[in-house]
Amino acid sequence: MSENVNTNATPTAPAAKKKVGLKARVQKFGSALSNMVMPNIGAFIAWGLITAIFMAGGWWPNAGLAKMIQPMVHYLLPLLIAFTGGSMIAGHRGGVVGAIATMGVIVGSSIPMFIGAMIMGPLGGWVIKKWDDAVSDKIKSGFEMLVNNFSAGIIGMLLAIVGYFAIGPVVTGASALMAAGVNWIIKMKLLPLANVFIEPAKILFLNNAINQGILTPLGIQAAASAGKSILFLLEPDPGPGLGILLAFALFGKGTAKASAPSAIIIHFFGGIHEIYFPYVLMKPALFLAVIAGGVTGTATFSILNVGLRSTPSPGSIISLLLMSPKSLPNYIGLLVGVTLATLASFIVAAIILKRDKSGATADLATAQGQMSAMKNGNAETTEGSNAEPADVIASYKDVDHIIFACDAGMGSSAMGASLLRDKVKKAGINMSVTNTAISNLKDEPGLLVITQNELADRAAQKAPHALRLSVDNFLSSPKYDQVVVNLKARDQVSDEPAPASEAPAAPSDDASDLPAGLNLSVVDEIVFVHHDGHLGTATMATSLMKDRIKKANKQVNVKNLGIDELADANSLLVVSSPEAAKNLRTRYTQVQILVTDDLLSSPKYDKIVSGLK
Repeated sequence: MSENVNTNATPTAPAAKKKVGLKARVQKFGSALSNMVMPNIGAFIAWGLITAIFMAGGWWPNAGLAKMIQPMVHYLLPLLIAFTGGSMIAGHRGGVVGAIATMGVIVGSSIPMFIGAMIMGPLGGWVIKKWDDAVSDKIKSGFEMLVNNFSAGIIGMLLAIVGYFAIGPVVTGASALMAAGVNWIIKMKLLPLANVFIEPAKILFLNNAINQGILTPLGIQAAASAGKSILFLLEPDPGPGLGILLAFALFGKGTAKASAPSAIIIHFFGGIHEIYFPYVLMKPALFLAVIAGGVTGTATFSILNVGLRSTPSPGSIISLLLMSPKSLPNYIGLLVGVTLATLASFIVAAIILKRDKSGATADLATAQGQMSAMKNGNAETTEGSNAEPADVIASYKDVDHIIFACDAGMGSSAMGASLLRDKVKKAGINMSVTNTAISNLKDEPGLLVITQNELADRAAQKAPHALRLSVDNFLSSPKYDQVVVNLKARDQVSDEPAPASEAPAAPSDDASDLPAGLNLSVVDEIVFVHHDGHLGTATMATSLMKDRIKKANKQVNVKNLGIDELADANSLLVVSSPEAAKNLRTRYTQVQILVTDDLLSSPKYDKIVSGLK
């Protein structure tokens, strides 16, 4: 699969402007909402656990500890959201002003003021930021602390008053209206229809915006009065995704079929829903399957009166069970709903996969590459595929840290960072690999940003000068191996010719010994064979060998060919991995074969080059 890398990253590029559309704007707005909730999700879980365990009717009722429930939902959680929202705009100072401003809407209302916090927090941060920008260069020396502290206090106080008299009543009315609308939808048994919109929106990476930005605030409000809410189950239900993955495990083809079982574990028990998104995107008819699963699950939850105490995060079956009230009917209804959602999604997906004769599921990696081209246009992909290996290596020259950026900065990006961090460590490369929310991304020197294709446009806006790589799936991208290859290869390439004595020392004498019977005097061509997923490695190894041959002034061609493209001649030296060597020896009798575990920097290469004619 070609590597979609943007190395010049011009912020005013026409392509970037062209790709900014309604979906990107909705994602950005949804990110702003979810980024206020996601960093504080531990507090929501703590409140849910305290409620489930210590309230009357809980697992271990305790009247004293239960006193924490109401203050947490009315004060702690909204203030945390407000502080986070304000700090997103103006750092810690903005968070403080945002929290002060939110107290006005909290005390002016009898309902949990989550929506008010999402308004007043960023508003407080924005106002103090504008104030600081206007007066920072006008403050006399020595008065900075006085002005800064009093300005934050005064602005926070004024905003709290505005919130109490103006914003609070409006938000209270709007919240009551939305709550009444949701209750009406539930009573009319229409709530399952919400999944017709929620499931496709999840696949388009709007899942955090929907869950944390809309459903969680409304769900907390409902759970505070009723003890549980079905709204917490609309988006996190793992059933629809589980059905898709089960269908691929049984009726898929190639890589998609092989990778589905491990994806099931990550999705169902780990709660990382993003792992099944590429399976749906590679065959759009499967949108019908996830919609069927979502509608079935929500209908079952509604009929059986199932709900959760708080939002489950991540959306795994374990989280759902932990957030369930202490009620056997609720536990049974929860498991029945997830099971039926899985069955509905599985049946529809199985029919679609069995009826499909195109073979499009034969190779998940190939399908992901085609999907990347369709989503992002052909310009960057073509550029990546036509780029010279030396140019690709050079683009990694200054990379000193890698950041995975996703919508919320948790979940799939954390797992993707962990996967690449492990690969980088095993390759012996000293490189920092972390993850963050895309809204917190900074345009820093030496940065490689890895995002999902859906978020590539926003990554370009946040870090226009960084090296950027977009992938279809954080959890199973073949591009991670290419990143490791590029990082290793850049250390092998030098602009200045180096004497042979300065070449990297071989680990041991045995490691650099050439096979007995190897006749280098007749070799006029060296071929690095590629097979399976080693195309990128063989390409880079070919480029590095060409560089060695050129520096040694040898007249030998170096190529990168497939295992079926070789001429069976003694003048051909084939460099291969141990896996490919077995296949080579059964197909060819005349070629000379050099087997190495490290195609990029084998200690045998120096002796090979020196022995050539």
